[in-house]
Amino acid sequence: MNKQRRGIKMKKRKSSILFLTSVIVVAIMAYIGFSGAKIGVYRFKPFTETINKGLDLQGGISVLEEVEGDKVDSKTLDRTIELISMRVNSMGVSETLVAKEGNNRIRIEIPGVFDSKEILETVGKSGELKFVGPDKVTILTGKDVKDATAYPGEANKPTIGLELNETGKTKFADATQKFLGQQITIFMDEKELTSPTVQAVISDGKAVITGSSSMEEASRQAQIIKSGALPVTLKAVSVKTVGATLGANALPLSIKAGAVGILLIFLFMLLYYRAPGMIANISLTLYVVLVLGTFSAINATLTLSGIAGFLLTVGMAVDANVLIFERIKEELKTGKSIKSSVEAGFHRALSSILDSNITTIIAALVLYTVGTGAVKGFALTLMIGIVISVFTALTSTKFLLKLAVEMGLLSKTSHFGVKRG
Repeated sequence: MNKQRRGIKMKKRKSSILFLTSVIVVAIMAYIGFSGAKIGVYRFKPFTETINKGLDLQGGISVLEEVEGDKVDSKTLDRTIELISMRVNSMGVSETLVAKEGNNRIRIEIPGVFDSKEILETVGKSGELKFVGPDKVTILTGKDVKDATAYPGEANKPTIGLELNETGKTKFADATQKFLGQQITIFMDEKELTSPTVQAVISDGKAVITGSSSMEEASRQAQIIKSGALPVTLKAVSVKTVGATLGANALPLSIKAGAVGILLIFLFMLLYYRAPGMIANISLTLYVVLVLGTFSAINATLTLSGIAGFLLTVGMAVDANVLIFERIKEELKTGKSIKSSVEAGFHRALSSILDSNITTIIAALVLYTVGTGAVKGFALTLMIGIVISVFTALTSTKFLLKLAVEMGLLSKTSHFGVKRG
């Protein structure tokens, strides 16, 4: 009998240690995520610094470009989008959105940039890439270039690897033989990019360009060479500038609204479900940290619509916990023990949780596939949030609830709001 009691005490102590350790780990993750931390020379940045902010949160420029002339095919439009992205990125601008809108329009959103004239000049030009020999005759154009990449070459020197297509290969072989020991200059819109010296006859269409002052310059030049000329002519049909002040005001208000919404959910769970509600709140805290951590890890750009999607998934995460607790209460009312009721409650709630969340994921996938801009942002945050909410409800909540039962924190049916006669 004493041995049995000792075993129960040991199990209770082990469950208590695991429960407290889990709570502490979640608390540390939440603190680091929202406040940041410095451990030795390494600094953990808070989510406010690691998650990219969209146009509506930090201000910037939104441009809608339209293809002039006849209808353009999907392949050409996709190529144009790719080239515009390269051009914008070569300017050192990050967090940009370049997406197809309709059959012949391209939406360009650039957060944190307010010079619309420079952007329009950069992305709107059809562009002309030329390789010109010392005799001022054009050897190659952008159509002859297959790929260009920057990498550290011999002695770690910035190097550009150039690859030409079949037509370019023949032209370049003749040119390098003709101009051996002389310079071939590369121009983009009459602006000189670089003037490498021909050091050997290149017959395989693969050349190496050296002479860049830094890897950043080599990368920029490679992107411009690769982007070449746009295959279509574009005209700007809409240019909108979201002021920095408006964006700066939107961000703190969004964070405040999100914090108030989550706090109200936490209070509801705590007041209505008490001890189980507290466990649900711990899981919800883990959920919020995991979602924001995922946004940071995948380099997602968060917008106002994205925040709306995130808050919606918080509500769905709570809904999963509510379903589980109500199923447990139903099992307790039949006279089952607390332990078996918890097991049965999770088992019975599983189908309802999966059904509701799978249908929402399907809807989000459709929105992400056919939507643009803000709609895509909403759909992406919704999908990420739903997957993580199901994971935390079925793993974290279940794990903590079982530990709470084993350690005696949930030892009476009244702790679940069930009174037996």
